[in-house]
Amino acid sequence: MKKLALSTLAATLSSAALAAPETYVIDGTHTLPRFEYSHFGYSTQLSRFDKTSGKITLDRAAKTGSVDVTIDARSVDTGYPLFNEHIQGEDFFDTEKYPTITFKSDRLKFDGDRLAAVEGDLTVKGVTRPVTLTVTSFLCMPHPMLKKDACGANATARIKRSDFNMGKYAPYVSDEVTLTIPVEAVKQ
Repeated sequence: MKKLALSTLAATLSSAALAAPETYVIDGTHTLPRFEYSHFGYSTQLSRFDKTSGKITLDRAAKTGSVDVTIDARSVDTGYPLFNEHIQGEDFFDTEKYPTITFKSDRLKFDGDRLAAVEGDLTVKGVTRPVTLTVTSFLCMPHPMLKKDACGANATARIKRSDFNMGKYAPYVSDEVTLTIPVEAVKQ
């Protein structure tokens, strides 16, 4: 009986060690969230944010984890400095009052061993809404240059800017925005 209890305890501790969560720090030089929208129906405009930070905790064996991303809204890059200032104003991001955008989640969805979606809370301009990011690619492997484990993914969601008190000029400038977050993170 004692041997059985010790064997069970050893197996439990062994499987717990295999399923340990790993923490990855977001690489801000390779994580540049972007957004796109229709401009009067003429064209699809694409802009990005140049400063992102955060961490991802991942337990691939248990298929659990968390995501905590902070985007510096003042780092918006439309390709045109005057427009960067315009969309940082009160009608849009209002970066004076709300300098950051956040996405927080502890609900990761897997399809087999592949991360398929992340359900979380997106906060823009002080408004928090549930958002599901669909993961279109996901890979973890040793980073060839850093010699550390790293993970990367591309995730997208469609949101309405009016849900975040940013609906000025809709529907001429589309209310629907596609948010894409390409992320790379290095294991701590």
